[in-house]
Amino acid sequence: MAFQCQRDCYMKEFVTSVVSCCPAELKHEVSGKKETLKGFNVKLQDTILFPEGGGQPDDHGLIGDVPVLRVTRQGADAVHFVGSPLEVGQEVQVKVDWERRFDHMQQHSGQHLITALADKFFGYKTTSWELGRQRSTIELDTPSVKPVQLQALQEAVNEKIRVHVPVTVQLLSIDDTDVEKVRSRGLPDDHAGPIRIIDIEGVEADMCCGTHVSNLSHLQVIMLLGTEKGKKNKTNLIFLTGNRVLKYAEKSYSTERSMVSLLKTGPDEHVEAVDKLQKSVKLLRKTNLSLLRDMAVLITQNFKNDPQRGNFFSLHKKEGDNDFMNIIAAELNTEETLVFLTVGEEKGPGLFLLSGPSGQVAEMGPRVLEMLQGKGAGKNGRFQGKANSLARRGEVEAFLQQHCKQHTSEEE
Repeated sequence: MAFQCQRDCYMKEFVTSVVSCCPAELKHEVSGKKETLKGFNVKLQDTILFPEGGGQPDDHGLIGDVPVLRVTRQGADAVHFVGSPLEVGQEVQVKVDWERRFDHMQQHSGQHLITALADKFFGYKTTSWELGRQRSTIELDTPSVKPVQLQALQEAVNEKIRVHVPVTVQLLSIDDTDVEKVRSRGLPDDHAGPIRIIDIEGVEADMCCGTHVSNLSHLQVIMLLGTEKGKKNKTNLIFLTGNRVLKYAEKSYSTERSMVSLLKTGPDEHVEAVDKLQKSVKLLRKTNLSLLRDMAVLITQNFKNDPQRGNFFSLHKKEGDNDFMNIIAAELNTEETLVFLTVGEEKGPGLFLLSGPSGQVAEMGPRVLEMLQGKGAGKNGRFQGKANSLARRGEVEAFLQQHCKQHTSEEE
């Protein structure tokens, strides 16, 4: 069957009844972590919530006042995952998240239009596509797309939008001879019911299960952002349609105004200004590293010339790096002196180096690593790595000093 969302993509509310409600689990990702939610799978008599398919994500919405977290298709049925049970047989009102739905309609119809004209003008076949959260991608069966072709394609798709080309939906039986005349990448194994054809008048007729606009004018505008190298000699064409273009323009303008304020130049001079800044920063870093290395040599010389020096040396330098620490360790006689060096934020992340007599370093290195919540390794009298936090640096220093005193006492 075709769902109500496929028969009328513009319907925002719909009254139907609950056919079944069974306990279920949903695996999803929140902030990069996979979680498993316990809830219920609900089947309705019909639905205006689109189940994911054809490269299009599922709809969000409500059944009564219960949020629908996922909609999937199982054969001829749409399965709605919800957090609370619903009574079988009860009449319910279903509401669709219209902003999300209309965005998906715009992106999906935009993809059909771009795909058709890329094939018509240049013979570039679409092998797959992805409707992303911020931008969408069409995979074209070509190793590259020339800038002039990209410009021509953008002008062509927007011309179709300007002349208000109608988009219609046909439902055909699987044995209808007209089915053979439309573009298709095949039906899913569990397909049930009629074949759904999306016809962009005079452009293409394509087999598709997704939700679409009824006229290309509803796309508003299409923006081709550019291309990226795809897999196996293919090209990924990145595009925005409709409201996404407006949001992109708003965000770009906001960024432009911020850059004007920061760089004190007009938008046309931003690239040149940033290039000069990068060159200045590179020169400053080079000069700073040179000064740090000179400082490292002076620090070690002062320590060596101190008649009261002991067998332990410790130093923290916020602006240092690995080279700075290695120079100090190399200049000092680590066969006699235990050296503990750190660079970075005083109570934040940083780098550390422990060098000295091999036996002492091998014994104390793992403990230092633990106290600094870091990762590292050591051999031949060196133990170094990254510290997640230098907040306990003082404790590490006290621990090492105490160990040095005990070691000296044992030798005497």
